[in-house]
Amino acid sequence: MKRRGTPEADLQRTVVITLRFVLPKGVIIHHCANEVTEAGPPGAKRQAILVGMGVHPGFADLIVLCGGRVLFLELKSLKGRLSPAQATFRDAVQALGFGWALVRSLDDALGALADHGFTTRVVQTGTSEAQHDAGARHDGAGPSARRATS
Repeated sequence: MKRRGTPEADLQRTVVITLRFVLPKGVIIHHCANEVTEAGPPGAKRQAILVGMGVHPGFADLIVLCGGRVLFLELKSLKGRLSPAQATFRDAVQALGFGWALVRSLDDALGALADHGFTTRVVQTGTSEAQHDAGARHDGAGPSARRATS
């Protein structure tokens, strides 16, 4: 039996591990298990119970709480699309003044932190255009490469 790929779950694990490393101690990175995967009436009944207990349709995959800031991250594969409930959640969160980002790669996650004012131990490495061209030919790292600092 061939194992089904799980690109979003694999990405989420990578993002969580990295954020725990690059963000300050005390950060809260939380995943809310927001759906029941059990099919049929038992799954529908369990989902109804969870909604009654506060589960919110379309809730983001991760919520990051750090330094008085809140950021919701919705992780998707390269071809993944937001569901209508996820788009509604995004709009509601942003209307309330919180950060929200669609993440398709680890670089997207790190960029979202920077875009929303989170302080990390990751710095942008600057290079000249000539260094960028040489780097692209040799190792693929250009001016957008990031590295962790101690």
